[in-house]
Amino acid sequence: MPPTRATARRRTPPRLAAALTATALLAAAGCGGEEEPPPRAAPGPVTVAVAGDVHFAGASAAAAEPGGLDAIAGVLGDADVTVVNLETAITDRGTPAAKQYVFRAPARALGALRAAGVDVAGLANNHALDYGRQGLTDTLAAGREQGLPLIGAGEDAAAAFQPFTTTVRGHRLAVLDATQVLDTSLAGAWTATDDQPGLAAVRDDAGRERLLGAVRAARAGADSVVVLLHWGKELEECPSPAQRDLAGALVAAGADAVVGSHAHRLLGGGWLAAGGRRGYVDYGLGNFVFYAKKGVTTATGVLRLTLPGGGGVGEARWSPARIRGGVPVPLEGADAEEALAAKDALRPCTDLEGAARP
Repeated sequence: MPPTRATARRRTPPRLAAALTATALLAAAGCGGEEEPPPRAAPGPVTVAVAGDVHFAGASAAAAEPGGLDAIAGVLGDADVTVVNLETAITDRGTPAAKQYVFRAPARALGALRAAGVDVAGLANNHALDYGRQGLTDTLAAGREQGLPLIGAGEDAAAAFQPFTTTVRGHRLAVLDATQVLDTSLAGAWTATDDQPGLAAVRDDAGRERLLGAVRAARAGADSVVVLLHWGKELEECPSPAQRDLAGALVAAGADAVVGSHAHRLLGGGWLAAGGRRGYVDYGLGNFVFYAKKGVTTATGVLRLTLPGGGGVGEARWSPARIRGGVPVPLEGADAEEALAAKDALRPCTDLEGAARP
């Protein structure tokens, strides 16, 4: 098996349940509430895989069919928790937004993602409401029906900024999702507020502070925190000053990893020290299930992070792939080595470190 490719295996999705409280444990043992709960065992490491932008338009419609994602399923399944950015509405209703590109897909597309090993999908991006609030309502309902948790959107801001949480081998993981990218003419209608459904948006100071607050709150109850962000400028290979600033603020607030999408091409990744903490940042994972046909827009892959639970990321591994016929196909041999070198070559303009923490 070449070292550039993740080991293919199927796995059972993680149990999405909170641990019993100390009080409940004592009650189950027939003890009174006066006794001290036993000390919590140290969490084991957890692996999180993240992939980029997913829609099911054009050639990528094939991915919604049975077996459509078999080529990449082994890589997606080689992690405890796998996350993608879902850049489409899941609906057959609603009115298309007044914008150049609008995407929607059938509910079975979520089932296809789940069957391929995806455990949670982020909606905070500039296509989740392409078919209005009706489309968003249908998307959230489809997630529940298909058993695929969706984050980054909700009936109000509190719901939109609510993290996905799970516990794997005693390791408490939280994943949050937000977007800096929305069409200016639609941003007001698409942004979740205290009394409006929509997306977790960080286009202004209020949204930024809400996200940072959500990360701090998640950090207080989790062993590891991962943040997905839709940000940057399309086809730009280097992060903007605004992206770098937000990445540093998120790591300082408690994020162990910050992973981005939107540019429709790969950007660099590496370790970042901020606020006395050290996290891993990848500014852009590119397209994933997408109708891209040539050039940098077809370069893709899966980022696999190992989170030890004591803070930060222990290992980051890139499994390169290429979009062919709308779906990602893993690369092997010389093609994989070339793709890995190309991804590493994107790091210098990020000011991120390439070496893991000792």
